[in-house]
Amino acid sequence: MIILTGNDIVRAVRRLAAQAVEKTEDVRDLAVVGIGRRGGVLASRIQEEIARSEGVLLPLGLLEVSHARGDGSLHGEAECTAEDIHFDLTGKDVILCDDVLFTGRGGYAAVKALSACARSVRLYCLVDRGHRELPLFAEGVGKYVPTAKREKIRVKFTETDGEDCVLLEKN
Repeated sequence: MIILTGNDIVRAVRRLAAQAVEKTEDVRDLAVVGIGRRGGVLASRIQEEIARSEGVLLPLGLLEVSHARGDGSLHGEAECTAEDIHFDLTGKDVILCDDVLFTGRGGYAAVKALSACARSVRLYCLVDRGHRELPLFAEGVGKYVPTAKREKIRVKFTETDGEDCVLLEKN
């Protein structure tokens, strides 16, 4: 079932970018970092929207999150690696972007990694599906979608999948 169309995603990105800008004193103090491949696409789109609306091209980076538990479970300790952050985060207010917020473990690991040097880290996600296992919340959410744990949210972006939409898949 389609829960966000391409047009819905465009509107959500505009709203998320505006919310991020509203929460900072100086837009030049912002940096945008995506979590994983699709979080990176969302981060890039938010960066582009802020450049369009504010006339400032913010630094853009990417973090990869992996779960250290050997059994493939999502309940292990999450670890981050900076795949593509080629700028100094010191004193920056980081807009951290993820496509789907679920248990919060990946987001928590990313916040922990970035907060060592950034002034602040605020999480923005396209979809929040609930089921948090850690006390983590997003400052900005494109759409809240209450789900059953067995259901799956699949985000498709033109850059990665050839089309823009968000699907709710029931198992």
